[in-house]
Amino acid sequence: MQRTRVPELMDDPALDAAEHRHALAGLARLNRVSQSARLPWESVRRVAQARRGRTLRVLDVACGSADAAIAASRSARRHGINACWTACDISECALREASEAARCAGVELRTVRVDLLREPLPAEQDLVTCSLFLHHLDGPDAVRALAAMHASARSGAVIDLDRTRLGLALAWMASRMLSRSRIVRFDAPASVRAAWRPDEALRMAREAGIADARVRRAWPERWVLTWGLA
Repeated sequence: MQRTRVPELMDDPALDAAEHRHALAGLARLNRVSQSARLPWESVRRVAQARRGRTLRVLDVACGSADAAIAASRSARRHGINACWTACDISECALREASEAARCAGVELRTVRVDLLREPLPAEQDLVTCSLFLHHLDGPDAVRALAAMHASARSGAVIDLDRTRLGLALAWMASRMLSRSRIVRFDAPASVRAAWRPDEALRMAREAGIADARVRRAWPERWVLTWGLA
């Protein structure tokens, strides 16, 4: 399936705030059902084992409503892992939703507005995570984003959709079963059509200077790109 990227409705800076919040809630529901939070949590656990009890500095990039970061934070707490969490996004609306969601979940979460392609990320992190964002970018910007994340943290886990026909069918069905948002119903299939394949993601990581990058497939129809993880 050839890659086709069209502007996603949620990326519109003029999007109504109430509609944006409704779409973020729908995406969070899709992520819960697909158990997407388990993927960044796996990387948190591995880094924590290597750090031997020291407090981790974890940065979640393009966090949206931060559902993945919040879920991973709660898992870390249950396992006795001390971590300091920062979430960044370009959208003030998304950051407000992330802060409120973290407060309701009893999770300490620092939020920072960052334009990833034009501004540096918070530096000296132990782990950077990024879920379901890279498909929003064309090749040169995706390489630039990966390089920025690599410069920010010694270890990283970038999770995104795989561009497959099965993934497209799952996105179409799930977006209609789990959300009434017109934005979610448009953006979910559009995201799969714009997604990078695992081999393409690995090639871009190498172009970004991430020599030890590795990629593996994960259910449902996702891949995980990592570096700095044994």
